[in-house]
Amino acid sequence: MTHNIRRVAVLGAGTMGAAIAAHCANAGLEVDLLDIAPDDGDKNAIVKGGFDRMQKARPAALMSKAVAERMRIGNFEEHFDRVADADWVLEAIIEKLEPKRELMRRIEETAKESAIISSNTSGIPLHEVSEGRSDEFKKRFLGTHFFNPPRYLKMLEIIPTSETEPEIVDAARAFGERVLGKGGVIAKDTPNFIGNRLGSFAGMQSVTYAFENGYGIEEIDAITGPLIGHPKTATFRLNDTVGLDIAVGVAENLYEAVPEDESREDLKPPVKLKEMQEKNLLGNKTGAGFYKRDKRDGKTVFDVLDLETFEHRPAEDPQVPIAEEAGKQGDLGSRLRFLVEKADDDRHARFIRDTLLPYLAYASRRVPEISDTLEDVDHAMEWGFAHQTGPFRTWDLLGVRETVEKMDSLNIEVAGWVREMLDAGNESFYTTENGTELQFSPLSKQYEPVREDPMYVSLDKLRNDGKELERNDSASLLDLGDGVLCLEFHSKGNSIDGPMVEMGNRALAALERDDVVGLVIGNEGRNFCVGANLGEVAHAVQNGALGEVDKSIGALQTLLMDFRFAPKPVVAAPRGQTLGGGLEICLHADRVVAAGETYMGLVEVGVGLIPAGGGTKEMARRLVSRVLRVTPNIPPLPLVQKAFEQIALAKVAASALEAKEMGYLEDDDRVMMNPDHLLSAAKREVHDLADGYAPPERGNNVYAVGSTTRAALEMGVRTLQWGRFASEYDGVIAGHLARVLTGGNISQAQWVSEEYILKLEKEAFLALLENEKTHERIGGLLKTGKPIRN
Repeated sequence: MTHNIRRVAVLGAGTMGAAIAAHCANAGLEVDLLDIAPDDGDKNAIVKGGFDRMQKARPAALMSKAVAERMRIGNFEEHFDRVADADWVLEAIIEKLEPKRELMRRIEETAKESAIISSNTSGIPLHEVSEGRSDEFKKRFLGTHFFNPPRYLKMLEIIPTSETEPEIVDAARAFGERVLGKGGVIAKDTPNFIGNRLGSFAGMQSVTYAFENGYGIEEIDAITGPLIGHPKTATFRLNDTVGLDIAVGVAENLYEAVPEDESREDLKPPVKLKEMQEKNLLGNKTGAGFYKRDKRDGKTVFDVLDLETFEHRPAEDPQVPIAEEAGKQGDLGSRLRFLVEKADDDRHARFIRDTLLPYLAYASRRVPEISDTLEDVDHAMEWGFAHQTGPFRTWDLLGVRETVEKMDSLNIEVAGWVREMLDAGNESFYTTENGTELQFSPLSKQYEPVREDPMYVSLDKLRNDGKELERNDSASLLDLGDGVLCLEFHSKGNSIDGPMVEMGNRALAALERDDVVGLVIGNEGRNFCVGANLGEVAHAVQNGALGEVDKSIGALQTLLMDFRFAPKPVVAAPRGQTLGGGLEICLHADRVVAAGETYMGLVEVGVGLIPAGGGTKEMARRLVSRVLRVTPNIPPLPLVQKAFEQIALAKVAASALEAKEMGYLEDDDRVMMNPDHLLSAAKREVHDLADGYAPPERGNNVYAVGSTTRAALEMGVRTLQWGRFASEYDGVIAGHLARVLTGGNISQAQWVSEEYILKLEKEAFLALLENEKTHERIGGLLKTGKPIRN
């Protein structure tokens, strides 16, 4: 039986069903989204409602509006036969057992024998959902539990029943990882699986402890975010984001489902949360929860809930000296150890200790009940809740033996297998032997290999294996094997600076070696590259060293043009923010392999500048020149207008699919849903290009449309200024941009060289850099992190 999944049927168009369907369409699959037909009127009314809400969802469920064209909606009454075409049938209807069972009966009658059948239930036991179905059905049935929002959260819990065939489990995991870009964890068919079992305990226990010990909302959110390796939503903002009704509902359902759980009472939502529910203070979805967004003095503010009056008041900046002290300790392990050590002397450190240690111990008591492996438990919390480290990796950071001793002193119950591990002389849950990472198994009581993703390339592992060829403070050159090198950025924000350019030139020199077939430009940072190091630019301006900036621009332009015309293929592998100079690097590569969540844009106008690393030139070459070379008689203005607006308005693609529509990526460029697979895919792309590779031809590749089109662009800007949609200085920047895009002082349209446009780019950049208003914009962004308008 093969499982080549191309068409998916999602049954249930509620919040989760519609969002899962959207993400399948993002991944290039054909999708049927079906729901029940109402008794009266349009039989597609319910599915249309879910589909429309999905299209309007924020953050966006679709990576591009065009993706919706791969989705077909219908109802159970008229269109259920479409299930027969699906390779994967996913149920996401109301969380009630009988409707799910009845739907499974219909699916079994209709679906083809090779189709995988799954349920997205978050709380109903899977074996109960499939009860009454045939043995053959049960072999291909399992749980596939996505976390909300499915597009953005990496977690996919895969829950086999005792009757699911291992081949189906492997196929579902591989599909989730390779096609949908998820991280698959294998969970057992127990209440709330892994993520929500541990997440509910940690959430309710933390909130209860805060309420019972007089901690303020702002205080807790100040210490339970990035400081301890959790996202910025911390504790109470997370509840507002998820929705208090969801958080409370999950905890209450779990409470009823686990009568044998020794910590069951800790799952009970505090009375205050129930009172908030009654007052409809559910968080973002109702406009108010622990926080309420408001406007005051023209600024957006977040007022905080008074838990006695249930009225909102202006939020205060909590005084938490220990947080600042902890932050100075360095990495996550150092910060956590510092806080736990200070718990007896500091109330904020005590909160961390008295909520973190019970959570770690609870996780130990739930294994092997909810999962056979520590890595699946850790990944569930890392990928489902965006924790930097899951409970067992966190425990390792604290020191297992020392932490058990603290737990004992606080009467916190530790699982017996943890003590057995320590008694046998094993001091950590994870260890490394001969370059292989191992995890302790609570079942075998031995270390076993951590599962390796064959498509994941770890640059740190290559470094540890001696594959780093050269390094400076901002970049490295590594050997990916098979003749492919990797230029890795690791400056602050992966911003472009002198040392990075220097390492780029060393990479180019290495391409001349006979044993090298090509170069990948990529890294494992959250963001590929956020553009130029503005701090360096500001420093040069303050010191009157514009000559240095001139040299730096020239060096960057030369490097990127050398990438473009290199003798061997250069492939860029961006992810996350790929802005300004970061995008310019990609625009000069032979091919781009981009993560689905890649956000590309030429954003220089935000700091009073225009792209000068070839970004303006590339927009003229890609969006204007290519079209006019094929169809020379069409009016050039609409083509130039698109390039002009994208740069002048600093438009950023909200995904790699949007980046294709905007011309930042080309048809031959690849989009990978799983960012962990980028480097291996880019390496394969180098090899695909290397056979018979020839660099692009130099010559007059850019069509300069001349002064008439430039005048039209400038008139458009003036119109915006008259309508007060653009400032006077916006007009100055736009004037420079229009001049470069259209070929400078050229009156008649003509073909020019790329170097000609690059010269114009640099002239405009330096001219703007001499203006005080550009200095203000740079200073404003460096100070506040947000662009200012002046």
